[in-house]
Amino acid sequence: MTQPTLIGREQDRRPGLLDTALALAANGIPPLPLRAGKAPFGNCPDCTGNACGGRPNMKNPGPCQCPGVCHAWAAATTDPAVLTSPSWMAAWRRAVCVAYHPGAAGLTVVDLDDAAAVDWARATLPATRVVQTTRGEHWIYRGAMSSHNAVRPGVDIKSTMAYARYLGTGAGTTTALPDTVRALAVKEPATARPAPHTIALPTEAENGECRHRTPAYLERGIAMAEQRITAAHEAIHTTVYRMFLAVLSTHGRCGCLTDAHVARLFTAAQAKGETLRHCTDAWTNARTRLGL
Repeated sequence: MTQPTLIGREQDRRPGLLDTALALAANGIPPLPLRAGKAPFGNCPDCTGNACGGRPNMKNPGPCQCPGVCHAWAAATTDPAVLTSPSWMAAWRRAVCVAYHPGAAGLTVVDLDDAAAVDWARATLPATRVVQTTRGEHWIYRGAMSSHNAVRPGVDIKSTMAYARYLGTGAGTTTALPDTVRALAVKEPATARPAPHTIALPTEAENGECRHRTPAYLERGIAMAEQRITAAHEAIHTTVYRMFLAVLSTHGRCGCLTDAHVARLFTAAQAKGETLRHCTDAWTNARTRLGL
C-alpha cells in the first residue's frame, strides 16, 4: 500500500486536518477527527446509550444512520462525501488532530509510550515503518489483529475497534505483522492469582455486616453512574472521574464493590471513547483523593 505524503503533527487544524483526512481516505485509510484531549466526539442525542443500534464494525455498520461523527473508531470512513458533509465539517472545525482506524486499513499500530518501550521494541520486534510520537514511537505493521492496552509496560496494540492518531508518514517500510506482536495479546493463565473477590478497600462494616450490601442499593448506584457516563455529551473525562468518585465515596470503604461492578463502569466509560489507561488513571485518582 502506498503511503500518502501528508502533513505531520506540526500542521494546524482546519483546513489542514480535513486535507490530511481526505488524503488518508484516498489511500484506503479511514480517518476521523479528535477533539480536545485527543478523544473522539461523544454520541449525539439519538445515539446515546446505543439507542441507534451502534456500529459494531466498519464492514457491517449496523442500523445506525447517524450522519455525524459520534461513534469513535466506528465512524471512521474513506467516503469523501461523508468526510465533507455538514455534520462532519462542524466536527473538523472543533477538532485538534486526525486519527484513523488501523484495523479497517489492514494495519496494526504498536504504540510505544516511552523510551524504555522503544528500546524493548528495537531489541525484540522486526523493523517496520516507524512514526515518531510526542513521547515514543508508533511501529506500523501490515496486517490486522484485536486491539489490547498495556500488553507490557508502555506498550499498547491498536488495530481493530480502536483508533490511532495520525502523526505523519514516518520512516521505513511497512512489513508484515509478526507473530511476536500477536503473542503479546495472549494472556497467560491466571493460575498464580488469587480467586476473584471484592476490590481491596478498607472495610467499615456495622455490627459485622456492610450497611450498603443490599442488591438494590448497590445496583442503583452502579446503574446511575453508568447512565450519567453514557448520557454525557461533553467533558467526558470529567464526567467519568466524577462518577468514579461518587461510587467510591459511597461504596469504596465497605468492600461491597466487586470486579464486576468496576468492569461495568469501565465499559460505560470506554463506550464513550475513554481508553483503558484513562479509566485506570481516573479510578486511581478517585481512590487517592478519598484516601483509599
